[in-house]
Amino acid sequence: LILMEFKLNKDNQPNVIADDVVVTLDYELTIDGEVVDSSKDGEAIVFLQGTGQVISGLEKAIYGLKVGDERLISVEPAEGYGEFDEEAIVDVPRDEFPTDFPLEVGIEITVHSEEDDEDGEEFGEDDLMEATVVAIKDDSVTLDFNHPLAGKTLQFQIKVVDIREATEEELEHGHVHSDDDDFYFEDEDF
Repeated sequence: LILMEFKLNKDNQPNVIADDVVVTLDYELTIDGEVVDSSKDGEAIVFLQGTGQVISGLEKAIYGLKVGDERLISVEPAEGYGEFDEEAIVDVPRDEFPTDFPLEVGIEITVHSEEDDEDGEEFGEDDLMEATVVAIKDDSVTLDFNHPLAGKTLQFQIKVVDIREATEEELEHGHVHSDDDDFYFEDEDF
């Protein structure tokens, strides 16, 4: 006989992080000893656990944590933003860019594939890809389609600020809604 206990606190809210629970985390992200992002000067991240709204390595590491728990979580590239892929660096003919397009090394641009136009339909949000301009030559522009954090080991110092049951609407939509219903966390940078 296996006894399973659904852990609720005195307010009948979840006591530990599990799938379909709304989680609020304070965090500091460090890469190679340098802080690259933090909720210290902003707001904590709020997301629906188990839906892939944060990187898999972070999501896996926080299962079972409670409000007030703090952890240093190391996420390897495979469970973060992936390994760096040399084949994701491509040269695009310069004439594919408008002549007045302000190209400079380091900027991030959004592009879509010509494959999107084959069926005569306009491309949608899912067809867009982010790239960083890494070189500009007379006849071509080199784009890097790797995520800027690809190949990096991520160090998250986190603190669980809140855990609550998701509403039926949040579960149906697959993301968190705030009181004003205009904000929800859907950033894939985590």
